Amino acid sequence: MPERLAEMLLDLWTPLIILWITLPPCIYMAPMNQSQVLMSGSPLEINSLGEEQRILNRSKRGWVWNQMFVLEEFSGPEPILVGRVSLFLRSQFQVNRQFLSGDGNATTHPRDPLIHGLKAIKRLDREEKAEYTLTAQAVDWETSKPLEPPSEFIIKVQDINDNAPEFLNGPYHATVPEMSILGTSVTNVTATDADDPVYGNSAKLVYSILEGQPYFSIEPETAIIKTALPNMDREAKEEYLVVIQAKDMGGHSGGLSGTTTLTVTLTDVNDNPPKFAQSLYHFSVPEDVVLGTAIGRVKANDQDIGENAQSSYDIIDGDGTTLFEITSDAQAQDGIIRLRKPLDFETKKSYTLKVEAANVHIDPRFSSRGPFKDTATVKIVVEDADEPPVFSSPTYLLEVHENAALNSVIGQVTARDPDITSSPIRFSIDRHTDLERQFNINADDGKITLATPLDRELSVWHNITIIATEIRNHSQISRVPVAIKVLDVNDNAPEFASEYEAFLCENGKPGQVIQTVSAMDKDDPKNGHYFLYSLLPEMVNNPNFTIKKNEDNSLSILAKHNGFNRQKQEVYLLPIIISDSGNPPLSSTSTLTIRVCGCSNDGVVLSCNVEAYVLPIGLSMGALIAILACIILLLVIVVLFVTLRRHKNEPLIIKDDEDVRENIIRYDDEGGGEEDTEAFDIATLQNPDGINGFLPRKDIKPDLQFMPRQGLAPVPNGVDVDEFINVRLHEADNDPTAPPYDSIQIYGYEGRGSVAGSLSSLESTTSDSDQNFDYLSDWGPRFKRLGELYSVGESDKET
Repeated sequence: MPERLAEMLLDLWTPLIILWITLPPCIYMAPMNQSQVLMSGSPLEINSLGEEQRILNRSKRGWVWNQMFVLEEFSGPEPILVGRVSLFLRSQFQVNRQFLSGDGNATTHPRDPLIHGLKAIKRLDREEKAEYTLTAQAVDWETSKPLEPPSEFIIKVQDINDNAPEFLNGPYHATVPEMSILGTSVTNVTATDADDPVYGNSAKLVYSILEGQPYFSIEPETAIIKTALPNMDREAKEEYLVVIQAKDMGGHSGGLSGTTTLTVTLTDVNDNPPKFAQSLYHFSVPEDVVLGTAIGRVKANDQDIGENAQSSYDIIDGDGTTLFEITSDAQAQDGIIRLRKPLDFETKKSYTLKVEAANVHIDPRFSSRGPFKDTATVKIVVEDADEPPVFSSPTYLLEVHENAALNSVIGQVTARDPDITSSPIRFSIDRHTDLERQFNINADDGKITLATPLDRELSVWHNITIIATEIRNHSQISRVPVAIKVLDVNDNAPEFASEYEAFLCENGKPGQVIQTVSAMDKDDPKNGHYFLYSLLPEMVNNPNFTIKKNEDNSLSILAKHNGFNRQKQEVYLLPIIISDSGNPPLSSTSTLTIRVCGCSNDGVVLSCNVEAYVLPIGLSMGALIAILACIILLLVIVVLFVTLRRHKNEPLIIKDDEDVRENIIRYDDEGGGEEDTEAFDIATLQNPDGINGFLPRKDIKPDLQFMPRQGLAPVPNGVDVDEFINVRLHEADNDPTAPPYDSIQIYGYEGRGSVAGSLSSLESTTSDSDQNFDYLSDWGPRFKRLGELYSVGESDKET
């Protein structure tokens, strides 16, 4: 029905539209006999109103364009009529056809010329495409040749309210300070509508709050959210959820809507004062607690958070303000009470403090709510503890003269037990501070006495430590330093400050100062040193020298005459008596050596030795010393060279003639053989090195100390040499000082069981001329040649 109604309305208005279009906006085209409109690639379709209508009054024709609109989202069973396209003929009708092409996607339908209906054949969406541009052209029906240039026209898609508003950035979060005034802006939100904002009210939005009253309100047009209640308290409720609606069509019924959520959080302000959890706190502390120890904690609660809840704690009143202090703990937000000074149960057993907690950051806007502080009372009870002894003074200074008698009392220290029980005290000296044990102390009364003599010149101060211990509880110990100053007495005589040696020029003048000397005294008088100088009585009238006291407490020695000659007397000794001003005064005699020297005209000493006269001209003493030093250096080099050569040639074993690989015993006594014990002693063979035959090595240091073997005593003639060799072999194997290589021990022993017996000439008791060697022929083939030699020797001797 809507489509049919639209066609009827177009039929009624077509003559008027054609007349209006044929004015200047019309497009004129060449004459044609018959026309047909073709549409390609468009969702639109053109239908002719008459199939064989002819117009004969004009020879020219042209397109008549009507303004065309189409509603979006139409989804009827048949195509919807968009509009009519009129072809105005100005000549006799000729057969032709028209083509319509452009945006869209449709097919071409041949229709009669003149007026054609344009329909939408697909569902359109303005949000996807708002308008379509089409091109129309008339072509010959038979030859398909264009009869006129193409012509374009536009079809606009008309919007309908088919899109609901959307909040693209939701959900939203916002904050606002608590206790804000009415109408404080919180935030604003924005919704978008895809419909056409120009056509109708499809995109006109109105905002409202669905949930969140009566706390917040929203501006309908701008969507600015404000507080609707004043003085909202974060401590009562911190977070609010607000549901916001955006509705199009100006908010009228039938419009589409969209919603989003806004979470509003109240931020904290300092609108609450601190408050102690209790008005009275009780703590107890031992009297011997260490200074700085935490005694207890107090806390004032604050409903605010962050820096608005920070509080500072102070002690504003009480009888222990000087003994205790309170500090703030930023993490736990509480106050820590600490001890500043020592406590004494016997003096005071309890204290009362008044503490205050005040906010650090105060907001002046809320100052009318009252003082942002609170107070509480703290009672501290001191508990009794077994305390160590307490000395009457933290340090002691004692003085004693260095000549004080032994066992004399130097001073006294006192201590007491501060506890009510008052245990007796025992005193002692920490011997680590008195290693030389110069002092003693009475264990009962603390009197310090002298144990060894003192010498101020060695040590002026002695620092010792006295220990006080409770007799009832030895773990309770106290210590105190005692400084003992040794006072000076005049017990040292003055003497020369150094070893002086004066030089007197032979060409000196009478009254010339030879030497200025000064004295020193190890003592330390209160008024300083003052020395008196004098010569021995027998030297007062000496013709050579005199003395003169100077204002600076020194002494000058002067010559009485000139013409001193070192050839006559080279050295003069001048004894001088030096006395101090002590009570009683002490004195000593120091001797000044005065040497006569040869000097230049300027008084510069050249030589003080008599031998200087006999020295060769041009050769000074320094040159002689240099020559002598060179000679000594050469001698030292020669001695070192010879020593190194000897050390290099020295064998590793102390004995020069002994090879470490064999022990050879040399002797020039032929003797009487093994039976002859008078010719040599077998003990020498057993111990070739004698009784102390141990030969230490020079190249190594043995790990074990080897005890030298005791020399074997002489044995009778029947000694078993085989057993002796085995013993020596065992000793060599177990000797840690033996050479680190094999050592061959050679002995003149032939063994037992020999058929021939011994061939040693030591057993011969007769001379060669008395011997008969015929028995060699009886010993077998091995000794045949030897027998022939000795037989030949006998015959030759007889001949």
